[in-house]
Amino acid sequence: MTAPVTLYTTRFCPYCVRARSLLAGKGVEFLDIPVDGDRAKRAEMERLSGRHTVPQIWVGDVHVGGCDELVALERQGRLDSLLAQAQPAPGR
Repeated sequence: MTAPVTLYTTRFCPYCVRARSLLAGKGVEFLDIPVDGDRAKRAEMERLSGRHTVPQIWVGDVHVGGCDELVALERQGRLDSLLAQAQPAPGR
């Protein structure tokens, strides 16, 4: 079983596309929250992450950060264990 994964993204952001592709390639289901033109969702993302760039990624209640951090976890061989151990984040 994989942990719930949440991404705040925009439609055409190449980093968002890459993060989605990495997760999909691993067979990971994720909740994709688009913030294109949605000020409330973007404000929610900024409040939760403290960042204004997309994507912002959570594995369970762990804020991974953006695409670069997600890719780094995969390259370090740490993403699978994070997915296996994470618990659902409250409110997401």
